[in-house]
Amino acid sequence: MVQRNIDVSEQVSDSTACTVLQVLERVSGKWAIGILLEAARGPVRFTELERAVKGISRRMLTLTLRNLERDGLLVRTVYPTVPPKVEYTATDMARELYELLMPLTSWAERHRAAIADARAVYDRTA
Repeated sequence: MVQRNIDVSEQVSDSTACTVLQVLERVSGKWAIGILLEAARGPVRFTELERAVKGISRRMLTLTLRNLERDGLLVRTVYPTVPPKVEYTATDMARELYELLMPLTSWAERHRAAIADARAVYDRTA
């Protein structure tokens, strides 16, 4: 007997819950937070984001930017220059999210060492 993956999106009857989960997944993704933190400080160019978000590939940066733009969190502005200049700016919605992320990033910074210590203890006993 072969087990198949079940598409859980079909099992969610409340479309609002699904939308909320999708939004939370999008903004909490590995790269999205770093991009949003940079864009919330002011207009930022692709290469600036590439340097600021450590470890991100050009392809992943492009995909994440497109998704954040699609979700209304970033505005992409193309200037008619040669070569074209492209800037990404956080929307009001993204700036509101930024204000919510700041306490979370502060919490993570304050507890980074304690979490690293807890992981070390756990790993020694596991």
